[in-house]
Amino acid sequence: MIGCEWVIDAHGCNPAHLSQLESLHQLFAMLVDGMDLHPVQPALWHQFPPSATTPGGITGLLLLSESHLACHTFPEFSSICLNVFCCRPRPEYDFNAALKAVLGAEKVTVRKLERPYSA
Repeated sequence: MIGCEWVIDAHGCNPAHLSQLESLHQLFAMLVDGMDLHPVQPALWHQFPPSATTPGGITGLLLLSESHLACHTFPEFSSICLNVFCCRPRPEYDFNAALKAVLGAEKVTVRKLERPYSA
């Protein structure tokens, strides 16, 4: 038995969307629905305060019965880092389409790691 972890980096995103909780709620809802994930409680969010030169980024964490979904946004770099870990197999998901639809991402890189539970 193995788990699967996806490490996703998206660049060229709309900076305004990366600093709006509404956009990230939409992204998490799309991932939960599209990947058939099962949250065990509402997501936790932390929005960093904006500075004179940069909008505030957001960190989010959603605890799943399968494991977790996490994100860190960097509006000043027009990027988001996502991590999804599932303890049971999942069909492939089109992260590229989801990130383009919600955040306007221009470039999405997905790394998939298999996580074996025994040696």
